[in-house]
Amino acid sequence: MSEITTMINTIRDKNPLVHNITNQVVINFTANGLYAIGAAPVMANAVEEAADMASNADALSLNIGTLTSPQVEAMIIAGKAANNKGIPVVLDPVGVGATAFRTEAAERILSHVNVSIIRGNAGEISHLAGLDVTMKGVDTKFQGDNKKIALQAVKRLGIPVVVTGKQDVITDGKKCYLINNGSELLTKVTGAGCLLSSIVAAFLTTGDDIVEAAAGAVGFYGVASEVASEHVSGPGSFQVALIDALYQLNSDVVKETIQLDCFSVGEKE
Repeated sequence: MSEITTMINTIRDKNPLVHNITNQVVINFTANGLYAIGAAPVMANAVEEAADMASNADALSLNIGTLTSPQVEAMIIAGKAANNKGIPVVLDPVGVGATAFRTEAAERILSHVNVSIIRGNAGEISHLAGLDVTMKGVDTKFQGDNKKIALQAVKRLGIPVVVTGKQDVITDGKKCYLINNGSELLTKVTGAGCLLSSIVAAFLTTGDDIVEAAAGAVGFYGVASEVASEHVSGPGSFQVALIDALYQLNSDVVKETIQLDCFSVGEKE
């Protein structure tokens, strides 16, 4: 994927401002991860400034991990401002399906905001796709065919999706990327997926092809996690090493290490 070099260099050269309305658990980790790749994070969830902040940003990342009613309102306000400006919006539907409030919040956001892409795990995307899945808190042990889940979600929602797991799938229903990079330690660190969603938002600022940019983000992140896991003793040191890898990783290593397959939907049904 030669374009990934351009994406990485563009982020590091232009330092896109990513407005994050995210959950309380991951704010610091997400901000530091965005700084590490060369983006500029801002964490602003007040209703009173949501529109102004989104209007000044280059991308918006919405994460429903620790929802409150005012935060949902702020997300919708920021989303509309982002749509008016024409910047990308990423939705991370953390734990959707676990409670009625969380599900209704995701549905409200999707009905009021033109979301560019949705990033979630197989359980979250399955719920949005209308498939039967049981959530446990904000986690799920749901196992399924990520490609089929992603395509079903796109068919139902009309929005590109990223389904992350042992195999990551990025698709808009026409073009599909399969990525097989990533460390198991990502599942042992709170907020690893949330950070990825914000990194996807940063990568979406680099061009007009949403699916390609998202695949670049996912591939870059997966390779960084593998690099980070090489010399660590557990999840604590891995979290720090991941930030360092995101900062240090160059495009040559990504191109040599990435395990990516791209095809038109219908070729591999």
